[in-house]
Amino acid sequence: MIHEDIKTGKTAAVVAYLTMIGSIIAIFMNMEPKNPFARFHIRQAFGIFLTFFALGFLVSYLNSWPASFGFYIFIFILWGYGFVNAIQGNIIPVPLLGKYFQKWFTFIE
Repeated sequence: MIHEDIKTGKTAAVVAYLTMIGSIIAIFMNMEPKNPFARFHIRQAFGIFLTFFALGFLVSYLNSWPASFGFYIFIFILWGYGFVNAIQGNIIPVPLLGKYFQKWFTFIE
């Protein structure tokens, strides 16, 4: 990827990791011009937040402190990994699910 793409897309990429609303704001920030670096990280962040809500819904039914603790650690690791890569200008998918996020969220341009 071109260094200029990373430089111009970094703000939208970082904003995407600042809550689900940040992801939505980043989508609008990336409307014109479309930036491939920002698009990559918006998809990653959007996927992490959807995973948080979907798995959180399931884990809440377990009513188990260890399951909840493991869930939050898992989500925090995914989020931290993606956030740090966005800040550093890296295009590395988050562990386990990152490649799927890129395939599933192709509607995010």
